[in-house]
Amino acid sequence: MQHPINLDRIHTDWSRRTFLSKSFAGLGSLAFASLIMDKTPVQAADRPWPGLPNFPHHAPKAKRIVHLCMAGGPSHVESLDPKPELDRIHNQVFPASFTAGQQLAQLQNTTLKARKSFTKFKPWGQSGTQISELFPNIGSIADDICVVRSMTTEQINHDTAHAFMNTGSIIKGRPSMGSWMLYGLGAETDNLPGYVVMTSQGPGAQPVSARQWSAGFLPSRYQGVALQSKGAPVHYIGNPEGVCQSTQRQVIDEVQRINGLLANRHYDPEIETRIAQYEMAFKMQSTVPELADMSQESRETLDLYGVKEPGDGSFASNCLLTRRLLQRGVRFVQLYHRGWDHHSHLEKNFTISAKACDRASAALVKDLKRLGMLEDTLVVWGGEFGRTPMAQGSGRDHHINAFSIWMAGGGIKPGITYGATDELGYNSVDNVVSVHDLHATMLHLFGIEHERFTHPFQGLDIKLTGVEHSRVVHDIIC
Repeated sequence: MQHPINLDRIHTDWSRRTFLSKSFAGLGSLAFASLIMDKTPVQAADRPWPGLPNFPHHAPKAKRIVHLCMAGGPSHVESLDPKPELDRIHNQVFPASFTAGQQLAQLQNTTLKARKSFTKFKPWGQSGTQISELFPNIGSIADDICVVRSMTTEQINHDTAHAFMNTGSIIKGRPSMGSWMLYGLGAETDNLPGYVVMTSQGPGAQPVSARQWSAGFLPSRYQGVALQSKGAPVHYIGNPEGVCQSTQRQVIDEVQRINGLLANRHYDPEIETRIAQYEMAFKMQSTVPELADMSQESRETLDLYGVKEPGDGSFASNCLLTRRLLQRGVRFVQLYHRGWDHHSHLEKNFTISAKACDRASAALVKDLKRLGMLEDTLVVWGGEFGRTPMAQGSGRDHHINAFSIWMAGGGIKPGITYGATDELGYNSVDNVVSVHDLHATMLHLFGIEHERFTHPFQGLDIKLTGVEHSRVVHDIIC
């Protein structure tokens, strides 16, 4: 039987939805202000992100993760992968046997010449891991990290390569790995986001799209929240003049009541997101200032990270704030340093970027270790791809066949190198690790079997690790 159309009901619903959407947008900056938690542990049932039932699948080695994104693609032959043979044939025509039929981006139809590393490598620590002299601080933690020299990816342009690294796909609308983690495992906080993103930049800065931390087809409550790196992490965190906290509490309670009525009538995860974000925003008005107050940190700690002025927008300041976020229950933190796209002036600009990131990256590992947190915190450092061992003027072009990353903590074997490239650093040839393999390994460390971690979307069971075979790299796991 066809029910008559109730025009009054439609008008009421439309007005309510309009009010909710506009009100939510108005408080969006407060919701995004989610940053810091009480010292009291939060009960699972009360968390905004409780995680899925029956997760994790097995005992996890890691509880939280930091992804230090060297956006732009740092050269592996200037950082983590020494190539004496490349140095030897510097400025000679690059052997055609390496490049025939290969994807070469801007180097098509040009004479390809080998370009040696402008820096030197040396062994560090008891492990003797060869790391560039441009990274003395990372060298100082050589016995705490695993260097993977055999990474490959499928995408040669920045945006799609970032998307592939973050979501395992170049198709827009797919969830980022941070959102997958938060969706599956939840977070141990109720008044800051479980997934936080911050950016800094240097020479060679490429734009980074907000879709890189999108929740995609997952409920939007699981998306990454971008915090300000310069100044206050969140804008408009305080009440306007004349609005007291009790008045604001009454307004929020009423909005929540209306949201609850709508949620009872219509199942929509986005309504639940609004309810959670309004409540979180109210709590954060008192907690965000405390989080950002670096006066609590000792001069020794500030010097360890190389922080000159807290909240100055630097990678160093972001790293220290990351440690404070992890202490307050955040599951996933991504730091983008937009400063590694060195098509020209490689020696000058690479040196600047290395100096900006070396000290703070190592300091984060040292600080977490000092606090007893490194054991269950996974740290991943690397770019979206590598750079060619051939010259592009005074720089290097994008390269997908070989690049290096390092990992620490969270169940990763310390003081080892894994995989290898050929003698010129052009192809990964030994124990090759794809981006999907990296994702499968990360999920495994968090107790998740990647093949079983799916979400239905458009008639398919989508997973972070794609449709082809992906492997967990057990050789780098303790």
